Amino acid sequence: MLAKILSAAVAGVDAVRIEIEVDASNGIPGTIVVGLPDTAVKESRDRVRSAVINSGFKYNLDQKITVNLAPADLRKEGPSYDLPIAIGLLAATGQMCDFPWERMGIIGELSLDGTVRPVKGALPIAIEMKRCGIEGLVLPIENSGEASVVEGIRIYPVAGLNDAVGHLTGVAPVAAVEPRPFEDFMSAPADIGDFAEVKGQNHAKRALAIAAAGGHNALMIGPPGSGKTMLARRLPSILPHLSLEEALETTKIHSVAGQLRKGQALVTTRPFRNPHHTISDAGLVGGGSFPRPGEISLAHNGVLFLDELPEFNRKTLEVLRQPLEDGFVNISRAAQAISFPSKVMLICAMNPCPCGFFTHRDKECHCTPAQIRKYMSRISGPLLDRIDIHIEVPALRAAEISDADGQVSSENLRAMVMTARGIEKGRFKGFGIHTNSAMTQKLIKKYCSPSPAAKSLLNRAMDELGFSARAYTRILKLARTIADMNSLDEISEEFIAEAVQYRSLDRPLF
Repeated sequence: MLAKILSAAVAGVDAVRIEIEVDASNGIPGTIVVGLPDTAVKESRDRVRSAVINSGFKYNLDQKITVNLAPADLRKEGPSYDLPIAIGLLAATGQMCDFPWERMGIIGELSLDGTVRPVKGALPIAIEMKRCGIEGLVLPIENSGEASVVEGIRIYPVAGLNDAVGHLTGVAPVAAVEPRPFEDFMSAPADIGDFAEVKGQNHAKRALAIAAAGGHNALMIGPPGSGKTMLARRLPSILPHLSLEEALETTKIHSVAGQLRKGQALVTTRPFRNPHHTISDAGLVGGGSFPRPGEISLAHNGVLFLDELPEFNRKTLEVLRQPLEDGFVNISRAAQAISFPSKVMLICAMNPCPCGFFTHRDKECHCTPAQIRKYMSRISGPLLDRIDIHIEVPALRAAEISDADGQVSSENLRAMVMTARGIEKGRFKGFGIHTNSAMTQKLIKKYCSPSPAAKSLLNRAMDELGFSARAYTRILKLARTIADMNSLDEISEEFIAEAVQYRSLDRPLF
C-alpha cells in the first residue's frame, strides 16, 4: 500500500516543498530510504521503528518498506523527516485512516519513545507551506511560536506521535495556535547599555551616530582601554527598531542556524555579533559541506563587530569584500548554489600599532615605523575602502574619566539617527534600499550634489590626500548623511570637511 505525506526541506534560508512517499509491500524484508538522503535521514528508519513500536503501533518486520523523498535531485538533511515518515508508514500499513495529506504539512524529529523534538527552520518551512496553499502544518510544540508568526496557515503543535495521529485522523484534534500580531513579540529591550556610560569620546560617539544614521561601516583606532569596545557594544541602542519584514528575514536565518533561544519565536532586536579573531572563512561568511550561514549572515540587519581587526587572518578578512558590497553571500557547491543575506553594519576596532601606544598621550610607543607599517598592512586597501568612517579614539585623561556630567546619551544620539533615517526612508521609497550607504552611482549623482564651495574642497582633498575613486563616493555618501542629520538638502562645505576627516587611514602615517 502506498501513502503520501507533505513536508519541506530547508535550502539556504528558504524552504522547498517535499513529497514523502512510503510504500509497504511484500518482498525482501527491510527499510530503504531514497531521494538523496544524508546520514541523519537514513538513520530515521531506526528512530521511526522504535517510535512506532513504543507508541503502541505495529511495525511489521516481514514487509519491504520503501521511503522516497521527492524531488529526488535535492539533497535532504537533518532529522525533520522522522514524523512525516512515521505517519506515512502508519498510513501505508493501514494503521490509520485516510486524511487529506495534500492539505497538511508535517515536520518533526522523533525520539525513540515517540516524543516529537524541535527542528531547525520551522519559520521558512511555514512560509513555504503558506506559499504553496497548504492549509495547516503539524510540528513540534517548541517550534509553534516561530511558525505562528506566519498568517494564513494553521499551526498544529504536537508533543508526540500519538498526538499527530489523533489529530490527523480526527480522533483527538489539536487546537491550532492563534496567530499573534508583530507587536506581541516585542519584548523589553535587552540591557545593551547607554552611550552616557562611556566617559568622554564625544567625537567618536558622533561618528558612530553618523554611521548608524546612514548604515555606514566604521573603524575605530585607539590605544587599549580608550573605550572602543564599549562604544561598539552600545551602537544597537541608537539603531531603529526592526520592522516586521526585517524581523522575519533575521529570524529565518537564526532558525536555519539553530540560533533561536528556547521559547523565542521572533528576533525583534537588531543582532550584534562579535566573533573571535581566530574564526575561519566558513565561520565568518558561511559554508561547509552542507552550507550554513556565517557570522555576517547571522548579523543581517544588525551589527558585525570585529575587535582587534589586524589579528584576524588576512585571507579571512578578504572574503568579506564581496558580501559587504553586494549585501549577500553566494556559496557554490557541486550539488547546489545557496545565497545568504548579509546586509550588515561592519564596525571594527584596532590598536594604532603592535604595542598599542603609538597615539597615546602619555605612554611611549616602542614600535619602529617599519613595524607599524607592517601591522597596518594586515588590513588590505580594498577592505579599508569599504569602510566609510575611520574614527580616532584617543586615550582619556583622568579629568575626563572622573567627569560625571555632560555625557552624550543614547537617547540624544538616537533622535538624530531617526531624523536622518526618516528622510532616507522617504528618499529611497521604491528603490529597494533604505540607507545612504546603499546608494548606487545613479542615486549618488542624483542626491549627492555638493555646493560649488564643497565640491572645490572635495577636489582639493582628493588631489592632496590621494583618495581613491571609491573613497570619493564614500565621502559624498557620508556628507549626505551628515546633511540629513541636520535636516538640510544642500551638502555644504562643512559637511564635506567633516566627512573628509573620517578618512584618516587614507593618509600617510609618516
